[in-house]
Amino acid sequence: MNIRKNILTIAMVVVSASVVAQTEVEDRREDVNFGLKAGANISNVWDENQGDFEANSKAGFVGGAFISIPLGEYVGVQPSVIYSQKGFQEQGQVLGNSYTFTRTTNYLDIPVLFEFKPTKMLTIVAGPQYSFLMSKEDQFTSGTLSATDFERYENENIRKNTLGAVVGFDVNVNDWVISPRAGWDLQSNDGDGTSSDIRYKNQWLQLAVGYRF
Repeated sequence: MNIRKNILTIAMVVVSASVVAQTEVEDRREDVNFGLKAGANISNVWDENQGDFEANSKAGFVGGAFISIPLGEYVGVQPSVIYSQKGFQEQGQVLGNSYTFTRTTNYLDIPVLFEFKPTKMLTIVAGPQYSFLMSKEDQFTSGTLSATDFERYENENIRKNTLGAVVGFDVNVNDWVISPRAGWDLQSNDGDGTSSDIRYKNQWLQLAVGYRF
């Protein structure tokens, strides 16, 4: 996804610009910091079992709480609980008419990230993420026809508990933190291998702004 380069470029500009204010930033690397954050995901999926399946990325909301627990000046652990909208978009032709299909999947994500804090402004993070699939919303549009379907997953053929991985960094400016992330599922969504749904894995880029108390 091209958006990846754009988000990381913006984040690196923020880091570079913030270095100028280094002497004005409070060093909180050895403090326990609790915070709230909100932002956006740019997500997409790929299907391991259907080579001809292609999807476009879509934007979604992300927000939740995090806590940074120091294990020393330079290392720590950062668990979070985050509501995260993921999904994909698809365009095509049906009966000679163009259509757009958008799926939004609503997850509760619990990343547990290892922190490396080389400076008081920069925290590098990486680690596993547990995701629980709560619901999905499908929107189909073709000409004047529009339909929406919302479903709380009760189909046991769909894996609701998914293990993934997350990497990224935090830019810390006193009470504020800017948090770019990249993540991907390590498991596909077909729980027992019999699902007729798209057998996909999520991948996403995330940019959030948080406030630490």
